[in-house]
Amino acid sequence: MAEMVKNGCLLCIPLVGQSVEEMLSQMEMARIHGADCVELRIDHVRNFNPQVDLETLLKARTIPAIVTYRPKWEGGAYEGDEGNRLDVLRLAMELGADYIDVELQVASDFIKSISSKKRENSKIIVSNHNYQYTPSLEDLGLLVARIQSTGADIVKIATTATDITDVARIFRVLSYCQVPILALVMSERGLISRLLCPKFGGYLTFGSLEAGKESAPGQTTLDDMLNTYKIRGLGRDTKVFGLIGNPVSHSKGPTLHNRAFREIGFDAMYVPFLVDDIKEFLKVYSSPDFAGFSVTIPHKEAALECCDEVDPIARSIGAVNTIVRRQSDGKLIGYNTDAVGAISAIEDALKGKHNYGDWTHSSPLAGKLFLIVGAGGAGKALAFGAKQKGARVVIANRNYERAKALAIQVDGEAIPLDKLNHFHPETGMILANTTSMGMDPNVSQTPISKEALSSYAVVFDAVYTPKWTRLLQEAEATGALVVSGLEMFIRQAMGQFELFTGCKGAAPEKLMREIVLKYT
Repeated sequence: MAEMVKNGCLLCIPLVGQSVEEMLSQMEMARIHGADCVELRIDHVRNFNPQVDLETLLKARTIPAIVTYRPKWEGGAYEGDEGNRLDVLRLAMELGADYIDVELQVASDFIKSISSKKRENSKIIVSNHNYQYTPSLEDLGLLVARIQSTGADIVKIATTATDITDVARIFRVLSYCQVPILALVMSERGLISRLLCPKFGGYLTFGSLEAGKESAPGQTTLDDMLNTYKIRGLGRDTKVFGLIGNPVSHSKGPTLHNRAFREIGFDAMYVPFLVDDIKEFLKVYSSPDFAGFSVTIPHKEAALECCDEVDPIARSIGAVNTIVRRQSDGKLIGYNTDAVGAISAIEDALKGKHNYGDWTHSSPLAGKLFLIVGAGGAGKALAFGAKQKGARVVIANRNYERAKALAIQVDGEAIPLDKLNHFHPETGMILANTTSMGMDPNVSQTPISKEALSSYAVVFDAVYTPKWTRLLQEAEATGALVVSGLEMFIRQAMGQFELFTGCKGAAPEKLMREIVLKYT
């Protein structure tokens, strides 16, 4: 079934080939893979001959094209004579270019110079790029007015995010602007501007043909925009969910949740939020459009204080990994699905069967010594979960005072992390690593020596990139049952999905498992 298109936002692919032949090849690839138009970044073409090369590019185009000849003073590659550069843009118009991008600094004079020659089907994009920051809302409004005053057909603003909250000002500009506008925020913190601009009325958004062919910082790929995020299905009423964390680029969350949303016909998009200050983020993104969030490192504990209400389990853990905005009053409700996700996975390893969500019956953890490495949000989740199941909890942490503080809360013990290799009071213990040790790219790290693993019957690692960490590989070699962080990820994600959708049992478990296994 064809995807329903809910917005008029064009998907444009910048072409940065260094030859005409390469650019033509890229153009055809963009068309085949679903782009609406391309941007011919002719400032990247080596030994560019305007009279020959520009005509070749425009005559051979198979989809609409923007001609951009960006000078170095505006972040481009062109360093030649300014008069010659503008002559090339005039030539592009004469040759029938669909769009011509001209910088605000020279736009007024340029547009006046072509007033009697402008083709009816050629549109002038007047652009302004700020590579340092995103101006205030007032200054952005003045900038839009200034661009409009040049006679632009389309307004283009590109700013830089020093914080993800900067993007909110661009969304407001998009929502209230009465003329065609494309407004984007560069850098990884600005990625959501590229993904969500169709929801707020953006005329056009950019995606790269493939990784490594970006024309500006923060661009994602055409494939991701069309398949992971399905931006053509993004409408004004689409709810936005996402992962709050730092870093977030490694997360499989967008692939997982977006596919699951589509599977049950739920109108939502899940995006990565690279957040530095969660309190400020939640304060700025307070509209009903932003309906819920997953929370990961390093914000799980701070998230609890940002919620209006907190589920008792999350309150006892002292960390939140899921926030939902209650529709009736807009209040933020905090939950923690890490505990049931991890503990049920470890229980099932001991039982030798799947038993997702069984949180009430007698547990194989009862009476077991359960050693947890780490005292952060995930460590607390496992500590309280293990205690609830009747396990004897021991906390090992680099910061011994934090280990002792958590141990007191769960009536357990604490040891310094550097004593872990020598801690083996009994055999058949359970080990759970909740730190980032072993996460890509630091795949050689492990919290415990291989020799010390012989005391453990089950070893769990919350890290899931890579799926089989050094810790799990060495534990398996000693004969222990091993539980990947992927299992916790799947189970806690299913819990989050049901909270996001408000539908108990709605998570398409088979699909979610297939997706996670495919992309790891």
